[in-house]
Amino acid sequence: MQPRTRLARMRARLAHGVPPEDPAGRKNFLLLIQLRWLAAAGQVASIAIVSLFLGITLPVVPMVGVILALVLLNIASHLRLRLRFGVSNLELFAALLFDVAGLTAQLYLSGGATNPFTSLYLLQVTLGAVLLKPWSSVALVLLTVMCFAELTTAYRPLAFVEQEGLGLMSLHIVGMLVCFALNAALLVVFVTRISHNIRERDTRLADLRQQAAEEDHIVRMGLLASGAAHELGTPLSTLSIILGDWRRMPALTANPELTDEIEAMEAEVRRCKSIVTHILMSAGEARGLEAGMTTMHRFLDGLAADWHATRPGAGLRYENSFDRDMPIVSESTLRQVVFNVLDNAYEVSPDRLLLHAARVGDKLRLRIEDRGPGFDPAILGALGRPYQSTKGRLGGGLGLFLVFNVVRKLGGNVRAENLPGGGAAVELTLPLDALSIEEEGR
Repeated sequence: MQPRTRLARMRARLAHGVPPEDPAGRKNFLLLIQLRWLAAAGQVASIAIVSLFLGITLPVVPMVGVILALVLLNIASHLRLRLRFGVSNLELFAALLFDVAGLTAQLYLSGGATNPFTSLYLLQVTLGAVLLKPWSSVALVLLTVMCFAELTTAYRPLAFVEQEGLGLMSLHIVGMLVCFALNAALLVVFVTRISHNIRERDTRLADLRQQAAEEDHIVRMGLLASGAAHELGTPLSTLSIILGDWRRMPALTANPELTDEIEAMEAEVRRCKSIVTHILMSAGEARGLEAGMTTMHRFLDGLAADWHATRPGAGLRYENSFDRDMPIVSESTLRQVVFNVLDNAYEVSPDRLLLHAARVGDKLRLRIEDRGPGFDPAILGALGRPYQSTKGRLGGGLGLFLVFNVVRKLGGNVRAENLPGGGAAVELTLPLDALSIEEEGR
């Protein structure tokens, strides 16, 4: 079985045509459900008031049947929201159609167009104009106009018993006033909340566009790194062959100093080959081609040991207080991210470094501290953007840019700060679900 991480599961969902969840659509659909509950409660109250206090005879049984139908529709709508899929325009349109149908049925049973509550159609039309695409909002307008026109000729007239000092026109005016106040209040509340949801959606889309641009930048850098790794393979192999020939030359092997230098050069060539191999392997794993199973402690301990082996002179203190071991997928991208942060800290503080791993709730927290000069305030405010660096090197600042993007794709976040006693700290927080194992076919 092939283990898959959170990223692999997200890619698989998209590859199978499963649409991502749309928070704005779900929130707006929930608002329509809440409005329907209010409509059902208002209809119950209206039937009770008109029947008991105004002496108007209503067909209570069919009107209660319409209310029960709205309740059943709301229950089905709540069950729909349990599915973690985005709510489409067609579903919102269908929900508003059901609301229009329910309102039309109640008006038909209670006087048709003479009922002052016919202006509630404007509430549905306004919500449709805000929520729906143009074609569906136009269709909703045409449907409500047709329903209103039909109610002018087809309806059950009210059996009204006139009371002294209170005529039908007076009741009609009072009903219009109540309906106007109700319409105005509901429009203010629900349109304001829908507008807030739409603004949230627009902000989210802007963030997604920014992430897409950044990820495109990362892909281009990855292609360049992969190409450079392939290109470096040939000269490194040539150097390895030349050094092997030198080790067999009597004129060179007779000199102990030259022999030591040749051995040191061979070790560096092997290290360069290892780096090139890891670059190519990481590029493959980042595309989801391969992943290895390990445990949390083995992964963290190996990560610290491997980095320290490449920097034997570094004063690294490694602390692992993760409370329990657990099977995880060995993410080469996460490994490279931690290496990158450690390399940045090593450049400014080679003698005093701290790597601390801990569990905080359902998240893994990795904290890297150094005793360097800390982050410049301007850099700290723009951390995570490309080419934000004070090192003065061409292309500087890409390391933390890659760190932020990789951790974000794994569902985590990055936080950086300057320490009160001097130095800086970078904290990576990842949900354990991002590293958990899911077997194929499960």
